[in-house]
Amino acid sequence: MYYFCTKRPEHYEMNRYIFSFLLFFSLVPCLYVTAKTNDSQSVARQTPTTLLENGIISAVERYNAGDFTGAVRLLEDIIAADPSVDAAHYYLGLCKVAENDIDAAESELREATRLDSSNFWYRYRLAVLYSVTGKEELTLAMFEDLVKDFPKKYELYYNMVELYMASGQEEKALETMDQIETVFGESEMTVMARFDVLRKAGREDEAYACLEEYNKEYSSPQILTCLGDRKLSLYDEEGALEYYNEALAVSPGYTPALLGKSEVYRMTRKYDEFFALMKEFIRDENVTAEGKSRYLAMLTASSGQNFTRIFQDRLDSLVSECEAMYPEDSTVYFMAGQYYFGTGREELGLERFRANAEKYPASLAAAANYAKMLMYAKKWDGLAEEGRRAYERFPGETAFLELAGMGDYNAGRYGEVVDIYKEILTVAPRDSAKTLQAYSALGDVYYQTGEKGKAYKAYEEALDINPDYAPVLNNYAYFLSLDGKKLKKAAAMSRKTVEQEPDNATYLDTYGWILFLQGKADEAKPIFKNAVMLYGGKENVEILDHYAEVLFSLGEYDLAFLYWSQAKAKNNGEIADLDARVALRKSQMNSLREGKRK
Repeated sequence: MYYFCTKRPEHYEMNRYIFSFLLFFSLVPCLYVTAKTNDSQSVARQTPTTLLENGIISAVERYNAGDFTGAVRLLEDIIAADPSVDAAHYYLGLCKVAENDIDAAESELREATRLDSSNFWYRYRLAVLYSVTGKEELTLAMFEDLVKDFPKKYELYYNMVELYMASGQEEKALETMDQIETVFGESEMTVMARFDVLRKAGREDEAYACLEEYNKEYSSPQILTCLGDRKLSLYDEEGALEYYNEALAVSPGYTPALLGKSEVYRMTRKYDEFFALMKEFIRDENVTAEGKSRYLAMLTASSGQNFTRIFQDRLDSLVSECEAMYPEDSTVYFMAGQYYFGTGREELGLERFRANAEKYPASLAAAANYAKMLMYAKKWDGLAEEGRRAYERFPGETAFLELAGMGDYNAGRYGEVVDIYKEILTVAPRDSAKTLQAYSALGDVYYQTGEKGKAYKAYEEALDINPDYAPVLNNYAYFLSLDGKKLKKAAAMSRKTVEQEPDNATYLDTYGWILFLQGKADEAKPIFKNAVMLYGGKENVEILDHYAEVLFSLGEYDLAFLYWSQAKAKNNGEIADLDARVALRKSQMNSLREGKRK
């Protein structure tokens, strides 16, 4: 179900505190300068009045220029000369925020407020700082006092509403909404804010009742659309259509109502009307390229494969028209690329992602998206090439090197994979996450090329970084089991992986197989049973084969050959000798049974 109602007015954003805090502390207003000082020594040569005025002006200039150290030095000199200068404490608090010294910032803002409790901005910024640092009770108390002292400050009430909601005081939040309407009058914004509070409190019927009450006297496309969305969510398509049409009568082309109406047509299978409205939506110049792209992406992703298949030509037309309107927009490239991938046309999808990456060579996201889609399409040569090219543009992003390594690995260029991971070790020697991954990959590649000594050494390096890293523990243990060496060590490592992820069929297979090789088939059987029956192991040829071997060793021949038959049906070359080995086991079984009869 889609909802197109505007969420809440700008004054009622849940992240408002943090936004206000960062905005204020990054944009201190510049002061009109009539005289200027250059350093703390020149400050000391002036009269007290000039020193204070020009010292603060100079400190603010330095703050705005990003010279926080210089600003702090000037302000501290002023405070040392006269601790009662509230403005110096205030601006010093701002500087301390910029330096991320929150304790000092709070201390200075608190002192400024103490010295001049009538100053709204001192108290307001201190309240914002309390909010950002999670001191809810102090924040709420300060805002309550601010509302009493500055009843005409509109934004304070919405701050209060958010704080009450965050602390679970829903009734207090609603009482504050009453205050807003008493002081400023009822408006679309106040009604939408009340609606949001009621919905967050789980009082859906009351929330929509307040919209309906407002709608009796005033016409608002936003509120009408919200009411339409409500009807649509209750599968009252006719009622929804009435509200959407009314919203469009008030404001022709109002996008949320237009999309709501189109959704009614889609749900009632009036597809000609639906696609006609979609054309209107795509051609609407008041809607951003990003808005159109998001909706088309949502539409194709959520409508189901049948809808996309049946109406592919019409959807193609919408996507093409959007591309034609915005031939250089990154969000449109991305939407079109995803669309073509989703409809099985990988080459067209890759063309869009490649064009986006070439059009915006400085965009990390564009490069990453193109590389990711090459990986999904299994274009290994292209992935190796693009990964290296992207790394040249973004030398700090070793993930591109790893993608290049994936391309080389799948293309069988193991030597180049080794070179890539050695380079990662060189450029990021202190990044434990990257070095862990590098040693892990090197171990896998070295084993693949038959360099077992190097493989095991690389695994040891990885485990020195993280002794509990399950992928390395599993691969190291399994390769040791294939060699028939150090089975006790292999079992200990494999046991760790199973303890970490008891529902991982691959890890269960490794542990069960090592137990089997140690002659503990009875212990291995339940582990394999869980892997196959509960955790998806029945889709893995090797796990089925291992389980069958365990069952055969226990004399459960019929069950063993049942799993071998499943393994043979799924085997696409993963186990080259499977057929011959199963035939051998069948011959052995016959011999054993014949021997028993004799």
